[in-house]
Amino acid sequence: MKQQRTGLATRLMIAQLIVIAVGGVTLLVTEVIVAPPLFTEHLMRSGVTDPGTIEHAEQAFNSAYLISLSVASAAAIIAASIISWLLVTRIVPPLQRLSEATRQVAAGNYDIPIPEQGFGAELDSLTTSFRQLAWQLKEVDESRSQMLNDLAHEIGTPLATLEAFIDGLEDGVVEADAETYQVLRNQISRLHRLTKDIRQAASRHEEDLDLTLDLAPLDIRRQVQLAADLARPQFQAKGVSVESSVDSLTRNVLGDEERLQQVLTNVLSNALQHTPAGGSVHLKAHNHGPTVEIVITDTGEGIEAGQLEAIFDRFHRADPARTIADSPTGSGLGLTIARRIVIEHHGSITATSPGPGQGSSFTIQLPAHE
Repeated sequence: MKQQRTGLATRLMIAQLIVIAVGGVTLLVTEVIVAPPLFTEHLMRSGVTDPGTIEHAEQAFNSAYLISLSVASAAAIIAASIISWLLVTRIVPPLQRLSEATRQVAAGNYDIPIPEQGFGAELDSLTTSFRQLAWQLKEVDESRSQMLNDLAHEIGTPLATLEAFIDGLEDGVVEADAETYQVLRNQISRLHRLTKDIRQAASRHEEDLDLTLDLAPLDIRRQVQLAADLARPQFQAKGVSVESSVDSLTRNVLGDEERLQQVLTNVLSNALQHTPAGGSVHLKAHNHGPTVEIVITDTGEGIEAGQLEAIFDRFHRADPARTIADSPTGSGLGLTIARRIVIEHHGSITATSPGPGQGSSFTIQLPAHE
């Protein structure tokens, strides 16, 4: 069994008593060694030479000095003990509160209040540093939980597509042709790339994500229709409709097919997550000046104005107005990666919304390729 160590309060009191004892011993040594010879020399200089008189005076001096020293030492011990006790009662309780707060934080309670100690700049600085540590640990814990939700969401999307196509093959609804096999291969390839993205997501900044692109001229009309077709089984399962409109688009883009499909899938998945049953999602692609513009509009929960940019931040925890009870909160890694992919294509992605409960739109602009 580990022996319990002496508390800080006891140690401080003992230290103070040791200091007092050392002071008393010092005074005693001074009285015995230094004071009598000095007193005798003073008598002799004053003209007192009678040995009896000198001896009597020395005895009186030693007696008075000893009594005075004893009284002074006792008074000093009492006064020092009181002051030490007051000092201990001011220092120890704040440290005990910090110790209890440390145990609470270790147990996952990051919101425990820690008042200012009000006893010296050092303790106040320690309290402030502890608050910052607790806040950072809370942020890390929330980010970890959000990351797990986002990763499950990211991995679940291609898995759901694979499951839907396999079920379709078993039921005879989907034909086992080259196009179907290509879709399955694309989803498996996407899972491989997601595992790489997950490793890259451990970096501190979004700009550190290593998104290698395999650029080629792409028919965006086909990509938009394919994204809608792949997502449709999940939308139908929830009771949400998804439609695409690409008739007015006449331009292509230079891009990475898998990565752009990942962008469309991530935005569609986000729309599905925040659109209740009976709602709808619409994809529209059209020419827009020197760019190709893809707009994904939903009739879901909408986004507050202050969150329109923040939803693209890594592991962002969305405002409660953007949360539904049966799904994870936030957009996190999905929209973060989507934005990074679009930026790597020299494009942009933005979100707009009239407000909570009024739906939202995500606009993707990519340079047109003639």
